Amino acid sequence: MAGTVTVCPLSAEVVVVTSTLIAPVIPSTSRLHRPGGSRVGGADRHRVPVPDLTTPRAGSALYGLASLDCNGRIADNNLLRALGWDTATRLDIREQGGLLLVTAAAQGVFSLTRGGHLRLPATVRRWCGLAAGDRVLLMAEPGDGLLVVHPPAALDAMVGWLHEAALGGDRP
Repeated sequence: MAGTVTVCPLSAEVVVVTSTLIAPVIPSTSRLHRPGGSRVGGADRHRVPVPDLTTPRAGSALYGLASLDCNGRIADNNLLRALGWDTATRLDIREQGGLLLVTAAAQGVFSLTRGGHLRLPATVRRWCGLAAGDRVLLMAEPGDGLLVVHPPAALDAMVGWLHEAALGGDRP
């Protein structure tokens, strides 16, 4: 329960603030889940597909975040280096399911800029509704020679699905 706040200046340098305590907000245990998806204090009728985050990663994927500049360039030197790409590497860029897939291809028409950035042409940016300043999630699979660019719309869809699955339709 909130009370009044009293401020009593003792001097020019010391102020005493007094008030009553505010009761803590404790969430209902019906919304809490045990590892594996069962509800705490309830039946297992609503199993939630929550990943086990304690298991070590099995994949070799590398991740990064980057912003698109006004010329459609994205830079993540660590990921591009892990893929083994340089300015002489010919690249193929295609859209699939709202994502941009970038692979090295002998017949590719794209390449990294002299500065080592990946430039997404205007046509490619329009495919996914990308604009200058947009932040994208990058996922590199060095073993497959694949870079996946996740535009904001794809991230919204993925996060929405995950929240729906984890929270049972409840939005925070």
